[in-house]
Amino acid sequence: MTSLKIGDKAPSFEAKDNAGNTIKLTDYSGKKLVLFFYPRASTPGCTAEACDLRDNYQSFLSKGYEVLGASADTAKKQQNWIDKHALPFPLLADEDKSVIIAYNVWGPKKFMGKEYDGIHRTTFVIDENGIIEDIVLKVKTKAHTAQILG
Repeated sequence: MTSLKIGDKAPSFEAKDNAGNTIKLTDYSGKKLVLFFYPRASTPGCTAEACDLRDNYQSFLSKGYEVLGASADTAKKQQNWIDKHALPFPLLADEDKSVIIAYNVWGPKKFMGKEYDGIHRTTFVIDENGIIEDIVLKVKTKAHTAQILG
């Protein structure tokens, strides 16, 4: 779905997270970042994906990666999801879809014969210099860490 490619400069962003903190791409300068976009907090697929990342969070940290999730959910909904599943990473409450649109992961989807616009589940791995080093388009929600860390 996204038009971004490996080797592209990651689009800069600034958005509020679940706790109301402003998070910018520049906050991750000098660090690797796993930025995962998901359709909706607390849904089964998104929960499986987030919990897989949570269960392997120390592996990400030990390899120098930070993890950041993003969806169009409200900060309250994101925080409730974090509390319910003990997610150790921040989640962007991108209600105006500015980050989602910057990464070009918003578009037509089909579900049960209906077409609608929504977030395409996509993960970007961004290097220390803000360059996209990997893009996971076909996310396996229960084995997403293996797709990223290989």
